[in-house]
Amino acid sequence: MSEPVPPPANLSGAPVTYLLVDGENVDATLGLSVLGHRPSPEQRPRWERVRGYVAEWGAPVKALFFLNASRGELPASFVQALMAMEFRPIPLSGDSQEKVVDVGIQRTLDAIAERPGNVVLLSHDADFVPQLKALLGPERRVAVVGFPEFVSTRIKALTQDGLQIIDVETEVRAFNTLLPRVRIIPLEEFDPLPFL
Repeated sequence: MSEPVPPPANLSGAPVTYLLVDGENVDATLGLSVLGHRPSPEQRPRWERVRGYVAEWGAPVKALFFLNASRGELPASFVQALMAMEFRPIPLSGDSQEKVVDVGIQRTLDAIAERPGNVVLLSHDADFVPQLKALLGPERRVAVVGFPEFVSTRIKALTQDGLQIIDVETEVRAFNTLLPRVRIIPLEEFDPLPFL
């Protein structure tokens, strides 16, 4: 695959870009909706590419990766790999009824609203709409990264207020292999070679 296409420079002059990853949601969407099976390690996103893409916004990146640790276990090798890629793992726990990752991200987005900085969220989940809406404005860039065809329509509605939707495969180029996605392709972007 070719190198990632960098996004525009940091237009807002923000001192930091917060990168929040909803690991559960990205993994579930990739596995259930895109692949139709649990992703193998080589089919998962290359998180260092995601962080590198966000760094092209021109501000230092504070990368937070939210994990559900309600079973009392930590995937030690994955946590170490995240830390080596300069992500801060945030393992959260709660009872089986609690959406611990969603609540953790919501609280983090609420806290970010009180300080300057751009925000990039990797998720497709409508649970973050109120927090994303509160972050939108001329003083910061706000984006959701994922598979646009699976991003909640409620999140997509925020694009009229300035939210960016960024394709994790075609724009960030976070995967080593072409995914079997069925998505609308603008004609100017269509390259028949991958389909042959």
